[in-house]
Amino acid sequence: MDLLGSTTVFLVICLVLLLAWRSGSKRKNMPPGPTPLPLIGNLLQLKAKNTLGHLREMSEKYGPVFTVHFGSDQAVILYGYDVVKKVLIDRGDEFLDRGSFPSADKTNRGLGILMSNGERWVHLRRFSLTTLRNFGMGKKGIEERIQEEAEYLMKELRAQKEQPFNPAILFSCATGNVVSHILLGERFDYQDEEYLQIIRLLIDSFLLESSVAGQLYNIFPRIMDYLPGSHQTFFKSIHGIQAFIAQKVKDHERSLDSSAPQDFIDSFLLKMKQEQHNPKTEFTRENLMMSAYDLFIAGTETTSTTLRYILMVLLEHPTVQEKIHQEIDQVIGQERPPAMKDRPEMPYTEAVLHEAQRFIDLIPLGVTRVVKQDVEIEGFTIPKGASVYPILSSALHDPKQYNNPNQFDPEHFLDKNGNFKRNGADMPFSAGKRNCLGEGLARMQLFLYLTTILQSFHLKHPPGVAKIDLAPAVSGFGNIPCQVPFCFSPR
Repeated sequence: MDLLGSTTVFLVICLVLLLAWRSGSKRKNMPPGPTPLPLIGNLLQLKAKNTLGHLREMSEKYGPVFTVHFGSDQAVILYGYDVVKKVLIDRGDEFLDRGSFPSADKTNRGLGILMSNGERWVHLRRFSLTTLRNFGMGKKGIEERIQEEAEYLMKELRAQKEQPFNPAILFSCATGNVVSHILLGERFDYQDEEYLQIIRLLIDSFLLESSVAGQLYNIFPRIMDYLPGSHQTFFKSIHGIQAFIAQKVKDHERSLDSSAPQDFIDSFLLKMKQEQHNPKTEFTRENLMMSAYDLFIAGTETTSTTLRYILMVLLEHPTVQEKIHQEIDQVIGQERPPAMKDRPEMPYTEAVLHEAQRFIDLIPLGVTRVVKQDVEIEGFTIPKGASVYPILSSALHDPKQYNNPNQFDPEHFLDKNGNFKRNGADMPFSAGKRNCLGEGLARMQLFLYLTTILQSFHLKHPPGVAKIDLAPAVSGFGNIPCQVPFCFSPR
């Protein structure tokens, strides 16, 4: 067959595929959306470097519910607080299952808490919530642990002697130690080389997951698996973290005292013994390792990145920083460390924390869901098995919910009397039954670390620097801030 004939056949095949794709969508009463191309879907319209911005433009054209194609996979995008709330909260049971996310599918294999569904998810989440509470999450015990860790953190910050300093690794060490206390019953020194290596893998994996290569992997996993690139480094990093957790599980198996479980892993091992004769049990060694891995990565890097990003925001808003200093001086003073009892008495600081999390928008796209049967929403049919993306960023930046959605403004969370006010669209941890398991722990750490740091320090630009860029250095699964140094100057 000559070249012209081959080209003609190829074009005819593409046209047939395109027409079949479009007619299938119409026949199913699917939400509208841009016309996809065979194989690549809407890749050309989405553009990996600014996926969120292009989804916003599509919502303006097609409405709050629309269809896009990530490669050959069809997905329904939910954009705006009203429809996101409807799916995550009002009709949450219909959208309870986690959808496919290729990179996480490969690393988690449907095990653990984050990516599991059905009875597995129900049993593991219920057990995890109970166990985490038993080991102090949300209680005085873990508060004291965070206060102790804050002192180690402050010692390291003072040692910088006001010199420009990027606190990324230090903050991850601190948040990781709080999670490790609950999961592993251990605290690691900030100079522990094995621990530092795991922290670096965590930081790198979060960045790589959100990179262009990471996004392309989640669109074309079967192709990208065979190609070199930073996405392959991502999987190496994840396997390194999982090996670390697996070794800790082995250590716990050797030292387990059935009468006195010391942490999450001990408790899970005891539950495995209790269920060893149940052929349908979800309490297996594989689910233990993946659950511990899920909690470790979710509780460490997201919290530390959020803390660093909040401090960067305050660095660019010195009047806000000064108001927090004043509230700390009035409520806490300088004679004792901050405590959770202070939080209700510090409405401005609380408003700043909520507004900063809204503004930085750490996980903008949320995590995909999948429908178990055909679902009608906003007049459209979402077919069984379709992926659904409730875009958290669209709730956090909904102009109907916030006066200045694209500006950092603590007044969004303050009433006319200066009291803290809640907003239903404030969902940086998602919402509903599959919201972040560690939301309470994360909020506690953010409050205690922030107030402890600002009790003793002014945040300042390095010499010769007048401004830092608050726009994400990488925006994909996460909004990752620039790696910039700044100064911690004693008050």
